[in-house]
Amino acid sequence: MSQPNILIFMVDQLNGTLFPDGPADWLHAPNLKNLAARSTRFKNCYTASPLCAPGRASFMSGQLPSVTRVYDNAAEFASDIPTYAHHLRRAGYQTCLSGKMHFVGPDQMHGFEERMTTDIYPADFGWTPDYRKPGERIEWWYHNMGSVTGAGIAEISNQMEYDDEVAYHATRKIYDLSRGNDARPWCLTASFTHPHDPYVARKKYWDLYNDCEHLLPQVPAIPYDEQDDHSKRILDANDRDNYTISDEQVRRARQAYFANISYLDDKIGEVIEALEATRQEAMILFVSDHGDMLGDRGLWFKMSFYEGSARVPMMICSPDMEPGLVETPVSNIDVSPTLCDLAGVSMDEVMPWTQGESLKPLGQGGTRDTPVAMEYAAEASYAPLVCLRYGKWKYTRCALDDDQLYNLDADPNETTNLAEVAAHQGTRDQLRAKSEARWDLDVFDAQVRESQARRWVVYEALRNGSYYPWDYQPLQKASERYMRNHMNLDTLEDSQRFPRGE
Repeated sequence: MSQPNILIFMVDQLNGTLFPDGPADWLHAPNLKNLAARSTRFKNCYTASPLCAPGRASFMSGQLPSVTRVYDNAAEFASDIPTYAHHLRRAGYQTCLSGKMHFVGPDQMHGFEERMTTDIYPADFGWTPDYRKPGERIEWWYHNMGSVTGAGIAEISNQMEYDDEVAYHATRKIYDLSRGNDARPWCLTASFTHPHDPYVARKKYWDLYNDCEHLLPQVPAIPYDEQDDHSKRILDANDRDNYTISDEQVRRARQAYFANISYLDDKIGEVIEALEATRQEAMILFVSDHGDMLGDRGLWFKMSFYEGSARVPMMICSPDMEPGLVETPVSNIDVSPTLCDLAGVSMDEVMPWTQGESLKPLGQGGTRDTPVAMEYAAEASYAPLVCLRYGKWKYTRCALDDDQLYNLDADPNETTNLAEVAAHQGTRDQLRAKSEARWDLDVFDAQVRESQARRWVVYEALRNGSYYPWDYQPLQKASERYMRNHMNLDTLEDSQRFPRGE
């Protein structure tokens, strides 16, 4: 069996409800719509954890945060946890990363042979939450509502500069792969930071949505006193008391968000165009790490198990999977076993500890009924939250909060909590039993607290005196680029050209 090349597009904070069957009709995303038409599309895909670093470590490893120990955006991703990059590289693949993966700790590769950019976020323990101090806001890194009140047009931003670079390096790598200097199959991951806030977009994309009918949320803001306990904690963490959000600011934030989906579509189109122009073939995966509430219920960003935050788009374009819509709930922890299955790479040695399942059978008409599990133990939580999506049901449990139970078929906007409704006690009891069989919340809480306490000691120690950062430094061998005196000019020009000259 020949091993396929693999091209992975990961984006950040893309709300999966906007991808009911590929991009919603009203989104200006021609490249993603073209990809969707050729892909197996997963309508009900969920993040393992609605936050960047935990969601990404789970996506790469096929394991939940309680196993990876990446509980939050400052938890180390251990070097002994195999990722899809390890599995594929071990089987003979070139593995490359352009862009964000939010690795924390001294290992900044995690199986990638080449990394072409630095990350957009810090690699140290400075963003560690502290369950010993519930309610504490750390001003310099916690989200706040300034992303909403400051929404608007800009031609350059920190995030745009980053994603422009990600697309440039990914495209350059596609061209380089076409030269045939390395016979191995390849796996290239291009990982963007948009449409993650701040909600700022270039005018050419902003103007696409001037007449958009979707600039206000489907579920209006819920008064603070009527929110569930975890949503109150999120609002507090986002410093809601110091901001008054108008409808116009909501419209502008959502317009910028939609505009940045179109910006991403252009960037992804650049990479796919290079792939097609160089006559290379690859299976393509498109996925996000988590979603964004976008003002629904008055909530923004992520950190919640509600659909806007927890549900993500996922599409796989592979000759071994049929194009079409799959409604079975799945998870981004299924990515690693799926990639290995499609590449003919065995994960047998670690499968007893891998929680994800291959999606290849679902792309061939198969079925499954495994519950989708999610965990959250980061900022805005004071104890771990766990969630199961099982068929049409979503059940959430936390030691500090009342249970939540939603029927997503009848109530897709999750407006009616059925956990205390007598007619649904059988469903609640069944899902609670499944949840308790999977998670001991007291043990989970103790593990998170231990991790946080250790990291605070290490972070403060390493910041005292000479400091050596873990942030990845992209290296370029200038003496091996373009033309140098140890090279033959004719040989060089021919080898760097695609197609070759005659």
